[in-house]
This record gives sequence, C-alpha cells and structure tokens, in this order.
Amino acid sequence: MHTLQNSKLKITVKKAGAELCEISSTKNNTQFMWHADPDIWGSYAPNLFPIIGALKEDTYNYEGGTYSLQKHGFTRHNKDIILHEQTKNSLTFKLVYNNALLKIYPFKFEFYITYTLTDNMIEVLHTVKNCDTKPIYFSVGGHPAFKCPVFKNENYEDYFLEFELVENSKNHLINMENGLISSNTKNVFNNSNKIHLKHDLFNEDALVFKDIKSRKVSLKSEHLGNILTVSYPDFKYLGIWAKPSGDYVCIEPWLGIADSETTNQNIKDKEGIITLEAGKTFKAAYTIEIDNSHL
Repeated sequence: MHTLQNSKLKITVKKAGAELCEISSTKNNTQFMWHADPDIWGSYAPNLFPIIGALKEDTYNYEGGTYSLQKHGFTRHNKDIILHEQTKNSLTFKLVYNNALLKIYPFKFEFYITYTLTDNMIEVLHTVKNCDTKPIYFSVGGHPAFKCPVFKNENYEDYFLEFELVENSKNHLINMENGLISSNTKNVFNNSNKIHLKHDLFNEDALVFKDIKSRKVSLKSEHLGNILTVSYPDFKYLGIWAKPSGDYVCIEPWLGIADSETTNQNIKDKEGIITLEAGKTFKAAYTIEIDNSHL
C-alpha cells in the first residue's frame, strides 16, 4: 500500500493494479470509497487498459492473428505494476510490456498512472507510451466506486447523480449473456440532468452513455448536499454501474467501450479505440473532488 495525505484528504493505492482503495477525510476519517466487499464486488477502482468492457468471445483480431483478452484488460489486479515515482503529493505507477503480455497484446508499450493529491482533489492521469515501431491500439478508463450512502441514517435512495448539463443521452443496453453492447437503447434522463439512485437501476448491468454532453457529474445527498464531483474533460464515454445489492456507485470515465454484438472483432475497427503512432505519448486525466463541507 502507498499513501498520500494532506490537511484535508488521505488516499491509499494498492500496488496490485495501482488501484485507488481509499479516499478519506484527514480530520474526521469519513470514508468516501466503497470497501470492496468480496461477497458483492471485491474491487475499489480498477484501472482499465488496454480495453474497456468485454470483447466478443473474449477475442480480437490483428494483422491476421487472433488474441484473447479478459474483460477490461490486463491492468486491473496486475502484480507486475511497480511504483515508478513518488513525490510529496503524487504517486506514479508503471506497467511495461513483457513476453507474456505480447502473446495476448502484440504491442510494445509503457502504461503509467499518476495520482496527484491537491487540496480536496485527486487527479488520476493515464499516460501511454508507444515503444513499438508500429501504431498501437488501446482504450483506457477508470472504474472508481464511491460509498453510497456515505453517512449513517441515510439510504441508497437518498442519493442522486447531478450532471453539469441537461442531458438526453440514451443508455446503450448491454446483453447480459455476453457483456456486449446491443442495438437497444433506453431513455434515462428525459431532458433532465439527474439520475436518482436505486438498486434496481442496475438490474440490466451498467448504464452506458456514448454521447454524454456533460464533462462533470456530482454525487449528491438529498439531506447533506454535494458529496463529490468527478470531472472527465478528456473522456468521451461514461459508464454508471453498481451491483444491484451494493451500497456504492461507480462513475466511470472511458475512452473506449465494450464490443458491440455486430463487431468484426478487428481491433483497428473497434468502436472508441485509440490509435497511437510509433514513438508517441498519449495522456488523459479525470479528477475526483470531495466537497469541503464533509472535510
């Protein structure tokens, strides 16, 4: 475990997967992250690379070869990640290609994730370096799970998500048998900027938005106001998810998406895939800001 702390917040990151596993108030110890109950969902905030979601038949094609990748890629829970650099207010972790990874992902890369703690905000910066002589193809994203409700004497249904803009983005439904994006959609916003949380909201898996206009969403309590805000200016897609029995909500900024049911499985054609030319570096960040009223 690695820790950063200032006068307002303490954060802790697990070495395995470079996974953020604690955000808490320095003064009153209020916990803002889900506690990763293994009987419900045993993760905190997985880092998603080099794919988001599921592949059709867990496979993709590249230059005549067929490769297999598990849902969300190989970075989450990865024990080969190392602490690359630590400063007074930041932690940077690094994952580098190796022979085992090249068998399932034939691209030479360096993947970095940097957590920077400033005042009441955590920045999560993803950096991908192409170390190959050819373009590499990838997606990247976050999966942080926030405790909900945060305080005693509150219920899950007391919480809602408030977006910065009025939205009409539709939820692209997931086929729960194979994890792929179906052709079916469902209205969630209906010209509003709020999603009220209830456990059965996730009976059909995650809410998946491809064309969300907002680049900021806040988790709010009907009784205690704003809890936290996730800002994701660099990310096109957004997922909202929880296990129906879990007292948490994941706010997931994505650059990429699960395969559609109609995919040709060619990674070059995959929806949302990023192409990074040889020798180039890619960066994308999101932030988590805890409201000062709870610190």
